[in-house]
Amino acid sequence: MPQDMIEAPDPALLAALRCQLDWGADEAVAATPAPLAERVPPPVGRWLGGVAPKPAATPAPTPAAAVGAAPMGFAPAVSGAAALAAAAGSLEALRAAMAGFEGSPLRETATNLVFSDGVPGSGLMLVGEAPGAEEDREGRPFVGQSGRLLDRMLASAGLRREADFYVANILPWRPPGNRTPTDAEIALFLPFILRHIALARPKRLLLLGGTAAKALLRSKEGIMRMRGRWHALEVEGLGSLPVLPTLHPAYLLRSPGAKREAWTDLLLLRQSLDAAQHDKPA
Repeated sequence: MPQDMIEAPDPALLAALRCQLDWGADEAVAATPAPLAERVPPPVGRWLGGVAPKPAATPAPTPAAAVGAAPMGFAPAVSGAAALAAAAGSLEALRAAMAGFEGSPLRETATNLVFSDGVPGSGLMLVGEAPGAEEDREGRPFVGQSGRLLDRMLASAGLRREADFYVANILPWRPPGNRTPTDAEIALFLPFILRHIALARPKRLLLLGGTAAKALLRSKEGIMRMRGRWHALEVEGLGSLPVLPTLHPAYLLRSPGAKREAWTDLLLLRQSLDAAQHDKPA
């Protein structure tokens, strides 16, 4: 078609197209655009019976203290957990309180409460993060593949579940899909595990994995930086408790090369136990 035969675009159509682009339209849904009068917004003064819309107020900046705040309704649940935990005067009472606690939806998705296993008066307590599928079915902690590895590791250090240690988790309910517990879930059940430790009265704690170590020691360090040395945890009624973080057996199943570090931790534990035994009066 000759250049001089091409019609100049209709200014009204160009204005309508420009208006649509300004509003975010990126595709046509009709063969022809609507008349311009239907596209152009009415002049100020014709909105809502002659009242022009007020510009949106700029939101006030969020105070620094409110960033990362707990969801609404979360604080009462934590307070309820703390009150129930503090009122428990025995391990049996604590188990009953945890079983009846309705502040977490994990209770509705799990099969069994997973409270503890082993000997509470043995002097050594192990704390992990949460039950897995097999633990959920049996109602006992560390009975799956990682639990069997844990038993073999401790047996190599001369420790048996039936006589020498007591084991529990921060969460008594299995998270769906064996996912890692959320910070909110850990905060919710922290009063229970602290009371659990106080009632079991261990002389040493072995923390299995980064989740348990960070939660109880209130540290942001990774497990590789925390493991290999003793820490201290203040427990009501027990004072300062020696704490040794180590790698979780589930991690060792995925990373067998890390078993050397775990064995080094167990040697530290064994040395501490032997030194305490040696210092006992005859």
